[in-house]
This record gives sequence, C-alpha cells and structure tokens, in this order.
Amino acid sequence: MRELMGNRNFMNMFLATFASQFGTTVGNMAFAFYLLDRFSSRPGYASLAELMYSLPTLLVFWVIGVAADRFDRRRIAEYTGWIRVGLTIVLIAVLFAGWIPLAFAVLFLRSAVSKFYAPAESALLQGILKPEQYEQASGLNQTLMGVFMLFGVGLGAAAYHALGIIGAVCLDGVGLVLSALLIRSCRIPTEVTLPNGPAAWRSLRLQDIRGDFMEGLAYIRRRPLLLSLIISFVLFGLLNGGFAVLPLYTMKYKLSPDHYTFFSSLFAVFFGIGILLGSMVGATIVKRSRPHRVIIAGLAATGALGIGLGTASDPWIYLGFVLLIGFVIAPVNIAIGGWMPSLVDPRQMGRVSAWNDPLMMLGQSAALGLIAWL
Repeated sequence: MRELMGNRNFMNMFLATFASQFGTTVGNMAFAFYLLDRFSSRPGYASLAELMYSLPTLLVFWVIGVAADRFDRRRIAEYTGWIRVGLTIVLIAVLFAGWIPLAFAVLFLRSAVSKFYAPAESALLQGILKPEQYEQASGLNQTLMGVFMLFGVGLGAAAYHALGIIGAVCLDGVGLVLSALLIRSCRIPTEVTLPNGPAAWRSLRLQDIRGDFMEGLAYIRRRPLLLSLIISFVLFGLLNGGFAVLPLYTMKYKLSPDHYTFFSSLFAVFFGIGILLGSMVGATIVKRSRPHRVIIAGLAATGALGIGLGTASDPWIYLGFVLLIGFVIAPVNIAIGGWMPSLVDPRQMGRVSAWNDPLMMLGQSAALGLIAWL
C-alpha cells in the first residue's frame, strides 16, 4: 500500500476522482433539494433530474470506449472536467434566470460529458499500476464510494442550506476545476495514453466508431471469463434497482408505517457503513484468496442475507442485514475491479470498461420494471 500511495500519478488521479465526485455529489443533491423546495407541488421534477443524470449513458456508451482507446486518455479525462466546468457556469446563469427546462438540458449535457471520464480513467490506471496493485487501487476506490454513499445526502443538504443552490453549484464547479488540474499534472507515458498510436478527431468517421465498437464486443465474447465478469454488472444493476425502492416499500407497508421516512433514510447510512467496513478489509481478503472465490462466496452470502431482508420483522434487524450486505458486497466489487485489468489488453481497456454503466442501467431498469409490475 505504501508503494501505491507513493505513486504520484495514481494519487493525482485518485484525488481528481475524489474532487470530481465530491463536487458532483454536493451539486446533484443540492439541486434535488432546490427542486423539492421551489417546486413542492411538482415532485416529478426531482425524478426528471435523476433521469438527466442516467439517461445519457444509453446514448453515449457506444462511443466513449472507442474514444478512450483511439485518443489521448489523459486529455479525455482532463477535458471532461473543463467542459463540465463551462457547463456549470451555464447552469449557474440558467438558475439565475429561472429557466428550469433549460437547466435540465444542461444537466443532461454535463452527465453525457462525464461518461467519458470512467473508461479513460480505468485504462490509465491499468497502465500506471503494477498487476499486484490492482486490488489495492480497487479497494481505495470502493472506500471512496462508501464515504460518498454514507455522507452524500448530508453534504448536499448542508451545502444547500448554508450556500444556497448557486453556492452549491459553484462548489461543484470548484471540484471539477481541481479534478482537471490534478489530471493535467499527471506525467503518464505515451504508450499508456495512446496505446493504439496517435489519431485525429477530424479523421474519425461513423463507420470507424461502429467498427471499433463491434471489435470491442467481439473481443469480450471471445473470452468467456471476461464476458462473465462484464455480465455481472447486470446483477449489480438488479441489486441497485431493488435497493432503490424496496426498502422504502418495506418500511412503509410492513415494518414501520408511522416512521418509514426515518428508517428509509437510514438505509443509505447503514449500507454505506457496510461498504466502508468491507472496503477496509476487502483488498486483504482478495489478496489472500483467489478473486473468483471471493466473488462466489460474496454473492452467495448476499443472496442469503437478501432472504434475511425478506424475513426481518423489525426495522433495526432489517438495517442490520443491510449493513452486512454492504460489508460482503464490497470485497466482490474489489475482486472484480482488481481482476478485470489483468484480463484485458491495454489497447481494448476503454471499450471493455465502457460496458459497465449501460449493463448496470439495464439491470436496474429491469429490476424497477419487475417491481412495478409485480
């Protein structure tokens, strides 16, 4: 771990991800509170804002991996920050003017641009780390996710009430500026940033994008183990979709009808604590065991604990199961995140990692549709 922390490129990228995620979490949550405050008679606005964050994934996923493999990965990661800073300034102007429909359009564009960051970052991390450091890096990123899951709502609420919506969005912009500057300060070899050689944006044609996309898909299909890991993101999407609404329904209609809002709000806290604790020990567990054993054991334990959720008769017991699920699922995420880079050719990493978000969204949409139907 000391060697990993001493890797300047990794630390800059880790801090860049932290700054970007901090600003985005605060800005998004503050915007949700703003909509619920100002348009209390139109609660659908908050749902529409969430849609603006997720919908772009389905529209750009087929090109973001191609971009990460064809063009300079460091510049893509950096420029996504600068472009979002510009869109944040536009968003501030739109909020001053009170043009809410236009604000949704800006949120959509910001989210679309942000999708280019993750494949480029994953490919860069693969190139700057040693294979034995993949699990440690994945564990740190998983810890970061747990922190924001635990404190995200509180940070957004605090920023909104202390700074107002404009101040919170400005804080979002500051985080993006810091992220872009940290990425710019990285000194990464050309063979990592441009593994397939230099290319010009103006030379890119639609048939080239389609060809690269199909090449990446064929690359995954020819490798059964990699295909299994990629498909697992559908499973995580199913879990996310279930966790998005089932705890609320369970508290309201079964465990605590009179205090369901209180216990429902604790769900993210307990799950975040579980993720945080699991992340602290997850890298060690994965290192001492084989990744596939950690994944199998973790998913089996998650299934058993899921049955426990269905049988819980007390809200605190239910939340205890939630904490345990977070604890056992964190090492699974670390195992997948640490294993995948060792299975992928660096020249294909962008196209492979670009499948993660859309497959998770597919699973999440399927879960929400099934819940609404059943």
